[in-house]
Amino acid sequence: MPMLYKKGITVLAAGLICTTLIPGGEAASVEPTADSPKATGWKKTMIVGNLENPWGLAFLPSGDILVTERPGRLRLIKDNKLVEEPIKGVPEVFAKGQGGLLDIALHPQFEQNKLIYFTYAAGDESANHTVLARAKFDGTQLTQVEEIFKGNKMKSGGQHFGSVLEWLPDNTLLMSIGDGGNPPLKIDGMLARDQAQNLGSANGSVVRVKDDGTVPKDNPFVNKDGALPEIYSFGHRNIQGITVDPTTTRTWVTEHGPRGGDELNEIKPGENFGWPKASFGRDYGTNELITPSKSLPGMVDPIVVWVPSTGTSGLAYYTGDKFPNWKGSLFSGGLVTQDVRRIQLDNNKITKQESLPIGRRVRAVVQGPDENLYVLTDHAVGELLRIEPE
Repeated sequence: MPMLYKKGITVLAAGLICTTLIPGGEAASVEPTADSPKATGWKKTMIVGNLENPWGLAFLPSGDILVTERPGRLRLIKDNKLVEEPIKGVPEVFAKGQGGLLDIALHPQFEQNKLIYFTYAAGDESANHTVLARAKFDGTQLTQVEEIFKGNKMKSGGQHFGSVLEWLPDNTLLMSIGDGGNPPLKIDGMLARDQAQNLGSANGSVVRVKDDGTVPKDNPFVNKDGALPEIYSFGHRNIQGITVDPTTTRTWVTEHGPRGGDELNEIKPGENFGWPKASFGRDYGTNELITPSKSLPGMVDPIVVWVPSTGTSGLAYYTGDKFPNWKGSLFSGGLVTQDVRRIQLDNNKITKQESLPIGRRVRAVVQGPDENLYVLTDHAVGELLRIEPE
């Protein structure tokens, strides 16, 4: 059975809501951190520009960088310069709205097997879903491209595909899938967002698969009738960031809420994170609360809720020594706030938040092999930035 949590809530001056989670009992409220003061001791440097809506990035062993562009191109940054010709072999994607070529990750044994993994929206305007593929990368092109997992519910439109990737230390892969979209969009006769509570649907979930796309035997719903065995957690709206502490294997995600209610959650197998039955968000059309319930029995409450929304995006857990005071912090991108939020943790308690202003929509945040942070800005002319000590 999944561990259940209760929460204490503090509304901060900037509309930020923090919760401290303690298994099985009431939680102490987090002390206010004022208006997310600006972080000091850092600077940003542009590495490359001229990226069209970049979405995900992965560092190669050489130090070169693979970057996905949402319209459907995979780019190589070599010696801090953008290679003009896109990488060949990328499958056709459904590039509309929030759909397109999305996240990318190298296999943990990439140096031996040359495998990369990527997610994308596939289909057309009337029928589309989120797909996970893997391929071999020889430095210039993709070969042996194969689809190894896909969402089992077709939807229409261009909303809420997810999708981000993260390897666990046991070499299984986590992948987020969005709920499918906002009302009035329906899937199988129900509002798309209600799919997040349907264990027979991959929509609104985090799935966990082996490196060949098959199901790990210890997934939480392997033996549950009517449930997809790939599902790892559910009750999510649209996860846009995911990261793992490699030492403890604690896993965090950030996800969008509608008109407020963006969340930071700690993911554990089998848990229900409440959407859309419990939420701080409001309906886009009426501005009314999606639900009167912000917390429900049997559903896990978020660690942080941002009201108004930051437009939370990429997420990184910092393990380096370049910024010794930042070690063990989470870094969450903001599409709306156009910044990166440093979230300081003490076990389950958020002790501090501060802002690194970027001035552009932040899509991805990744720790590089040089222990600096790297940021993608999500614009028609996007950039790769490096955050380094001042």
